[in-house]
Amino acid sequence: MQKIREKVALRGYASLTEEEILTLLLENNALAQALLNEYGSLNSIAKQQPSRLRMVAGLGAKLAERVLLSAELGRRLVSTDGAFERTITSSDDIVEVMRPMLKDLKHEECWAIFLTNSNRIIERFRISQGGVQATVVDQRIVVKRALELLSTRLILVHNHPSGSATPSQADFDITNKIKSATSLLDIQLLDHIIISATESYSFKSNGKL
Repeated sequence: MQKIREKVALRGYASLTEEEILTLLLENNALAQALLNEYGSLNSIAKQQPSRLRMVAGLGAKLAERVLLSAELGRRLVSTDGAFERTITSSDDIVEVMRPMLKDLKHEECWAIFLTNSNRIIERFRISQGGVQATVVDQRIVVKRALELLSTRLILVHNHPSGSATPSQADFDITNKIKSATSLLDIQLLDHIIISATESYSFKSNGKL
């Protein structure tokens, strides 16, 4: 442990191996090795459920929570880095901003990206969180937040944990419902984008909006 801390002092945290990072995080090299032997990498560990992690080498609930919280912190830092300085020019820009947050989730989440008139991101706002196959979206929440932010444009984004980005009938219904609600207040729904781990679908690009 001391050697790892000395390495950090000399070269910084970026110099650490995955095993060394886990060793410092857990304060136990044996547990770090057990996790890496079981799952192979930090990325794979971060995708596990708490119940699975805490069973590895007697890790326990508290340390499993520490590992997953650290992974979530890293994920959010990566996904927010520079996002609010961005001006959106295409659906690919939104996919780039949102995929790090959504691609590994085991449940559906729906987000609204509120924009200025020049398509600069004002805020990313989670509208709802659901189950494996669906989430319920309340158009009143979307409209209310747009008015609070003085946003005149928005983009809906949600994920498909199934791996396929093909829209369902419920996705079309949500799109039409939000479009109708926002248009009454001159708020423009620019796109609705579905993101999976490897695919994306843009309603606008496919002529559905």
